[in-house]
Amino acid sequence: MSVDENTPILRSCIKLPLATDELLEVTAKAKDYAIMHGAAMRSKTSFSPDSLNFAPFVLVPSAFPRKEFEKAIALQPIINRLMHNVAHDEEFITTTLAETIKVDEFTANLFKIYRKVLAHGFTQAYSVGLLRSDYLAHVYEGCAIKQVEINTIASSFGGIATHLVPLQNFVLRELGHAEKLKHMPKNDALAGLCDGMVKAWDIYGKPESVILFIIEDISYNICDQRFHEFYIRETYPHIKVLRRTLTEVHREGKLGQRKELLLGTTEVAVIYFRAGYEPGHYPTQGEWDARYLMETSLAIKCPSIQYHLAGTKKVQQALAQPAVLERFINDPEEIKAVGKIFTGLYSLDDNEVGNANYEMALRTPERFVLKPQREGGGNNVYGMDIPDALKRMTRVERSAWILMDLIHPPLTQGYMVRPGSDMPPQIMDMVSELGIFGVVIGDADNIVHNYQAGHMLRTKLSTANEGGVAAGLGALDSPYLIDSEDEDASN
Repeated sequence: MSVDENTPILRSCIKLPLATDELLEVTAKAKDYAIMHGAAMRSKTSFSPDSLNFAPFVLVPSAFPRKEFEKAIALQPIINRLMHNVAHDEEFITTTLAETIKVDEFTANLFKIYRKVLAHGFTQAYSVGLLRSDYLAHVYEGCAIKQVEINTIASSFGGIATHLVPLQNFVLRELGHAEKLKHMPKNDALAGLCDGMVKAWDIYGKPESVILFIIEDISYNICDQRFHEFYIRETYPHIKVLRRTLTEVHREGKLGQRKELLLGTTEVAVIYFRAGYEPGHYPTQGEWDARYLMETSLAIKCPSIQYHLAGTKKVQQALAQPAVLERFINDPEEIKAVGKIFTGLYSLDDNEVGNANYEMALRTPERFVLKPQREGGGNNVYGMDIPDALKRMTRVERSAWILMDLIHPPLTQGYMVRPGSDMPPQIMDMVSELGIFGVVIGDADNIVHNYQAGHMLRTKLSTANEGGVAAGLGALDSPYLIDSEDEDASN
């Protein structure tokens, strides 16, 4: 992500700035609205399981090109199918991650589980993908969307994002701009994602079985997780939801005679991982044993180990090579459409191509971002910090990373509201990242459910490289869709 003084600014949803007294009043109302409607998180700085802060949010929705939003929505079922096919291609995953697992211990541990499960045969043929494909608009290609990454595990904020639309609707009405609401797309992310889990529960076919959420030891993003749980309990009251850490599964879990996963005497139909995507979630071998136990069980995993590996940056980099898409997508028009969303992604393996890419990064680091095989935000290296980072690595260590072209998104201007920040908020230059959720369920031979399942928008200050809300660097938002004739940008 990169901006400069020539970066265009998309027209704001409403005319800014607001009068100070009006801004103070509506911001105070919006904060309370956010807390009272669950657009909230636990504080990382003063954590208490008994209190919530409102989640950082943007006061009015940020502009996003309608044509590109609709393109991302239409592409999601194709992306779902692509990732499903990748996850079920043993040769491709093995070859693509061959160098990475030599130096990246975390990915290597996941891969060991994958190989062990493969050797014994998958107990459960079905997998659930609750995916999120993230995009930035790229000003050098007419604001065309470019994929930042694809998330295959713990794709978060579907719950809170669903509640951001009514929050910003409330603000726009308070400000006398109800006519703007028609430009905010409906967002059913929470229902779409939860219905996917329930469809998997139906496939499992045991009425007394439960859905298991795998959670962190401390959940800061508690509302987002609980919204999923409460939606299932309220909409499908016959389905029970349990929450357990990997440590607790290690202590309580075992396999039954049919390899069903049992927690005590309770049979688990579906496992939804909201933890397990970073090394800190596995403090001992016990947590890795719990992950292996679940992968060998009859429960339907979301994601299964092969889906988890399919979401690594190294796989994303491999998919950006034109010939590779043809392996997974048959339709030439679909190949072309997916190919257009990829930006430049480069291997840093210790071979002729990787070494040439290494030299390119040293020569022009300002063009790139350096990415490891991690989820959760805060792990990337940007621009002029890249040469030092690369020079500290051995040739072998470099293969755990990929190089990606920086995307140049347009700016928006607005008020970012954060817990503890000054009042009234100031107008900031911001950039927005669009995430499209998708649900795909199937086995190696057939896909039985495949649909787009809502969206989210994360907006961050234009000066910030990282944009994770949970990591404290961005704010939740919703798209305000503008047509090309509205995009008269001013510098």
